[in-house]
Amino acid sequence: MTPNILLITLDQFRGDCLSAAGHPLVKTPHLDALAANGVRFTRHYSQASPCAPGRASLYTGMYQMNHRVVANGTPLDERFDNIALVARRAGYAPALFGYTDQSVDPRVTTGPDDERLTTYEGVLPGFDCQLDLTGNFRPWREFLKSRGHNTAMGILDLLKSEGDRPEEVSVSSFLTSELLQWINQQSGAWFAHASFIRPHPPYAAAGKYATMYSPEHVGEPIQRADTVHPFHEVMLQLDSTKAPEDADELAKMRAQYFGMISEVDAQLGRIWEALRESGEWDNTVIVVVADHAELLGDHGLKEKVGYWDTSQHIVGIVRDPRHPAGHGTIVSHFTENVDIMPTLCDAMGVAIPAQCDGLPLTPFLEGVEPEWWRDAAHWEYDWRFALIPLDRYEWPWKRRLEQLNLSVRRSDTHLFVQFADGDHLCFDLLADPHQRVTTDDPAVLWREARATLQWRMEHADRTLTGFLVEEGGKGRWPDNVQWRQQA
Repeated sequence: MTPNILLITLDQFRGDCLSAAGHPLVKTPHLDALAANGVRFTRHYSQASPCAPGRASLYTGMYQMNHRVVANGTPLDERFDNIALVARRAGYAPALFGYTDQSVDPRVTTGPDDERLTTYEGVLPGFDCQLDLTGNFRPWREFLKSRGHNTAMGILDLLKSEGDRPEEVSVSSFLTSELLQWINQQSGAWFAHASFIRPHPPYAAAGKYATMYSPEHVGEPIQRADTVHPFHEVMLQLDSTKAPEDADELAKMRAQYFGMISEVDAQLGRIWEALRESGEWDNTVIVVVADHAELLGDHGLKEKVGYWDTSQHIVGIVRDPRHPAGHGTIVSHFTENVDIMPTLCDAMGVAIPAQCDGLPLTPFLEGVEPEWWRDAAHWEYDWRFALIPLDRYEWPWKRRLEQLNLSVRRSDTHLFVQFADGDHLCFDLLADPHQRVTTDDPAVLWREARATLQWRMEHADRTLTGFLVEEGGKGRWPDNVQWRQQA
């Protein structure tokens, strides 16, 4: 039987905010239940931030150095394959509920008046958008207005006021209801992507969840080191990234974030229940991940920036009902969002595109240890977006923008940061797992720098590199050779 596919993204969901992961306060009974009936990946990482770069890696299976979506608004190159197009090749009509934040390739636009050039909140090619929660969230606004709620405000204020309305009309509840209604109308195997905005800021939980956690009990974030890198200093000065300095304000922010976690978990519980009641639970592959995480006051910061572990360590749970041997497994290997597309390709019986940098998680789902697995997680961060509108250097002589990025290699023992301007950092995680102690040991630096270079070289573009033009063609054929498909 062809399985249903349900890909769920929880925007800005920290990997430690699960009660199953031992969080001392946050309650996530429904994610815990999914993990008990599937596989939980305890060291799962996003490959970039903010939203568009992180999602580009998730949807294409590619590292940022290859897909080159470096900011909210950077176009996703039309030549790249993605999970929605793969689903179509597998016979599905993939449906989107929410958003994907993938900007259009300008080479396919019709001119300067093309509306797709006015926003980065584009829909990933291949998806049928069943519920469009971009821009001003028009469908949710109309829903709220029909129930007598005031919607005469900007979208940020509308989200900030979630605590003033019952949780039954929250944006997460609304998306869930729309998704369940659509699922009930399907007569065959379906593919749905439920893209929840929560627990993304503004930090305001809905209804009763706004008071579920007392600010007095939310604990302290990771304290910043006494001496920090200049990049860190800059982040501490920006209103968009510096955490509240007032202790009460910081505690309130954390309490609201935890409330959003539990509220979206409750919405997932509605989905699990509906799938069980309809008999589709054991015919639905479920993937739950995030596009990136949230610093939540760690190192004096908020949001998702830079080289910090808690900015990229995310939730990762996969349940494939066809592989019960793996159910209940907890995997501590380093896994990445680039692994999700290959995993879903396997689940749908479609060849994994050569562009994919990730690996299928299928062996773990089957309860089998892979013969080889990576020994570190990797992510990248690019901050040129603020300078692109101001940059006046003429190409190709000045390449200032190309120096405004970094890459990270996070192993069991060290977190190595390579800046594009030649600078570096190496945190000793054995001395302090919270990234406050660095090392200048030449042997360690050489080992980590060499491993980083090897990673980059190993994942260079391979579209045609496995193929030789001789004797009619030898090796790994590239995708989309039309005459081979027609033969």
